[in-house]
Amino acid sequence: MPRQVLRLGALAILMVASLLLLDACSRDSRPGEIRSAVSQLPQTLDPRYATDAASARVNRLLYRSLVDFDEHFRSTPSLASWRVLSPRLFRFTLGPSGRTFHDGRYLTAEDVAATYQSVLELPDSPHTGEFANISKIEVRDENTLDFFLNEADSNFPARLVLGILPAELIARSHDFSRQPVGSGPFKFFAWHRSLNLDRISDKQRFVFEEIRDPTVRVLKLVRGETDILQGDLPPELVGYLQKQPGLHVQESEGSNFAYIGLNFQDAVLQNPLVRQALAHAIDRQAIIRHTLAGGSRLAETILPPEHWAGNASLEPYTYDPEAARELLHRAGLSLPLKLVYKTSTDAQRVRLATMMQAQMREAGIQLEIRSLDWGTFFDDIKRGNFQLYGLMWVGIKTPEIYHLAFHSSSIPPKGANRGHYIDRKTDELITVSDWPNATARIHEQLPYIPLWYEGQFAATRKHIVGYQLKPDGSWDGLVNVKRSKLKSVFPGKNTLEGF
Repeated sequence: MPRQVLRLGALAILMVASLLLLDACSRDSRPGEIRSAVSQLPQTLDPRYATDAASARVNRLLYRSLVDFDEHFRSTPSLASWRVLSPRLFRFTLGPSGRTFHDGRYLTAEDVAATYQSVLELPDSPHTGEFANISKIEVRDENTLDFFLNEADSNFPARLVLGILPAELIARSHDFSRQPVGSGPFKFFAWHRSLNLDRISDKQRFVFEEIRDPTVRVLKLVRGETDILQGDLPPELVGYLQKQPGLHVQESEGSNFAYIGLNFQDAVLQNPLVRQALAHAIDRQAIIRHTLAGGSRLAETILPPEHWAGNASLEPYTYDPEAARELLHRAGLSLPLKLVYKTSTDAQRVRLATMMQAQMREAGIQLEIRSLDWGTFFDDIKRGNFQLYGLMWVGIKTPEIYHLAFHSSSIPPKGANRGHYIDRKTDELITVSDWPNATARIHEQLPYIPLWYEGQFAATRKHIVGYQLKPDGSWDGLVNVKRSKLKSVFPGKNTLEGF
């Protein structure tokens, strides 16, 4: 059944594309602009509230943070370097670069302190819990400030990845969510139907347009109506793009973690036997093979095994529908077990849900799929209005994610423990940063159902040069991408001048 769907879907796509290619010529995006078609635009441009993937990706372009990470997921200085004066005292010294806000203000230690102090004081920031260990922040001069902690935390610098905001605008309750002011490599220009950013270095205009249908995104790229696509495409569409001579396609192994979230306030899902049954009811390998881009792989916990805090020793939950049925019987449930699964209206997400629905049927689980527009869906998840849902953790670099997602103190709005998972032993292991045992406990308890690390791909028209694909799916490659001169003839027959 899945293979037939794949073949028919690919055939329909190729037929439609062939008709479109009969147009007189390709329709290049507006001269001077670099356009990117994305599956969803950000929810907010205020880094203190951002939790969705699109917001995180755009905010990395708009703001600079004190700390970033190298290719091995180790903390590295960005705006500032640091010294450990004691286990509970860290001194940060701002460097010379990235110190000019987009409105002309000079970024100082006062802005850093105001940014983090505002997060601690905001009643509804999902990041407040991450910084609860900060006892006070002292500014020593315009370049230097000290963070005092309640408890020793050797990994504290890795937490300081929020974009820095101007202190004066924070005091005025400025709306950063729609009018961001940062010091990053891109400056906000406008946000109406599309999001427009200007690159500081050369004033290059970038336009992000939300196109939810993956086939439409592909056809807009082929026709020259957009320049860049990244992620959120089924493999047959990626394969189709690879055959187009006017395009360049990159693929890589990914680190973004897909999972099924569970509501522990639901009486059925509180039973660990039911959660184990769900884990055994999904043929993850089949879904990866038939539905995901190259580079996708099984996942057992949020951070990949190559991460310094990863756990490669975790045993995978194998696909075993008979074992799943037996677990449900042991839980005292009558079959089929009826569950409701929420997802977005994105075609790829609905497709994944449909495949899991068919697999779960063999395990005695009747899955009802409810696909909602992104805003409604994500709002339901944040409010705990779900039984099961599917989402992905994107761009995660530090094990502090386990505190944010699973510690009992991180129930919204103080964090992202959206399933209201409460386990004293897990709390203790997270508090002492015992990541091998914390991840093993989480894997045993199953506060979520782990799925896969989704592979990454990007497709660009050949007049877009220098774009580098990142394993976490970030859009950082836009910092260096260039637009060369293009003479348009027909799609797939473009020639470059001055390349």
